[in-house]
Amino acid sequence: MAQSLSAKKRARQNEKAKTLNRARKSQVKTQIKHFDAALEQGDAAAAAEQLRLVTIKLDKTAATSTMHKKTASRKKSRLVKRLNALVAKSDS
Repeated sequence: MAQSLSAKKRARQNEKAKTLNRARKSQVKTQIKHFDAALEQGDAAAAAEQLRLVTIKLDKTAATSTMHKKTASRKKSRLVKRLNALVAKSDS
């Protein structure tokens, strides 16, 4: 247990940050699940809209240092790749 005042304050700050970070990561995961559902239905338009929302959420999460910017970029890239595969499959 923290003894000094500054250590106690730091423990409180860490707890708040942990709660916020978990909430942000959970929101990203939920948004990705919505994108996955749209892909499963084969609806490219809905999937594109969900991708836009996921991208916004990932960018905001990366901007707050909850997630590294390159991690967010990698996730976006993989999601775009999956959407493009769906669009290519539906065109052919």
